[in-house]
Amino acid sequence: MESLPPSLRWSVVTDPLALNPTVVAVIAAMAAATYLTKAGGLWLLTCFGVNDRVEAALEVLPGAIVVAVLAPELATGGPPEWLAGSVVAVVAWRTGNIFLALVTGVGAVVVLRAML
Repeated sequence: MESLPPSLRWSVVTDPLALNPTVVAVIAAMAAATYLTKAGGLWLLTCFGVNDRVEAALEVLPGAIVVAVLAPELATGGPPEWLAGSVVAVVAWRTGNIFLALVTGVGAVVVLRAML
């Protein structure tokens, strides 16, 4: 390890259970940012009254986030992704359970990528 340049010395893991302090710090910072974002949003909602229009926007937000994350994958994907997207749409429509639809979609993508 002495022969490695200083920039690569931390990337060599001698103990598989050793924690890199930089990785731990990044994870802790992401956790803090996530908590502060959620707590700040809740605090803002308690400070200001929520009218019907804001409440309606907050109700559809999770669906909009899912679409924003998945739409680029479907646009750049091929037949396995398109077929899995169809499976997700059918499961969501028939059951009304978004979590079940997403789990089914992930399974469908894995199976269809292996087959096609």
